[in-house]
Amino acid sequence: MVGNLLIRGMIVGVLAGLLAFVFAYVFGEPWVDWAIGFEGKMDAMKGMAEEPELVSRGVQSTFGLLTGVIVMGAALGGIFSIAYAFALGRLGRLSAPGTAVVVAVACFVTFVLVPQIKFPANPPSIGNPDTIVARTGLYFTMLGTSVLIAILCTMLARSWSQRHSAWLSTLMGIALYAVLMGIAMKALPTVDEVPDGFAANALWHFRLASIGIGAVIWGTLGIAFGYIAERYPLAVESTAH
Repeated sequence: MVGNLLIRGMIVGVLAGLLAFVFAYVFGEPWVDWAIGFEGKMDAMKGMAEEPELVSRGVQSTFGLLTGVIVMGAALGGIFSIAYAFALGRLGRLSAPGTAVVVAVACFVTFVLVPQIKFPANPPSIGNPDTIVARTGLYFTMLGTSVLIAILCTMLARSWSQRHSAWLSTLMGIALYAVLMGIAMKALPTVDEVPDGFAANALWHFRLASIGIGAVIWGTLGIAFGYIAERYPLAVESTAH
């Protein structure tokens, strides 16, 4: 049954990846092209020769992007199915679709929204190549911290629910998560390597599109998986207990 649940999660994840590809292609790729053009102009002004493309931009923005988001969607779908199986029956009187949506929202906040508040996504031409390893490490540190604190707060909220109402325990868990993540954000250094002359409008739209891709993936997982959970309740519930 667990394997069946994982397979369903990964299938829904592939669907989420396909929808995320459409969203990214329409709303994200135009700003990537703009950033690449800006980078080319800056290099030309410095007298630097244009570097040859190992993979053409057309392949990157189509097949490459599609492959990446589908693989990511399938992986996140598997993670989501496990989180759903753990949460089902442990969130009060929420139905299976309601549980799926709540888990999806929690995952979006934990995996996408909070880490990108501290370290937002940047298009090409932003960032010093010499600091890319350090910047990547900081982002994954933020992501890992967000996940660990979310797990801790969930466990504490479940413990508090034995003495308080479910809603109060949930609000206390959310408040604790916000406080701890605020401390973590303050402790980690701020990275600001936006070059002079880079349009704030382009940066804003790219970062918004990046968050939107995450919203499409987790939103699709919550809604589509919730539909499957409602249509096949016995198969899903049997893996959750």
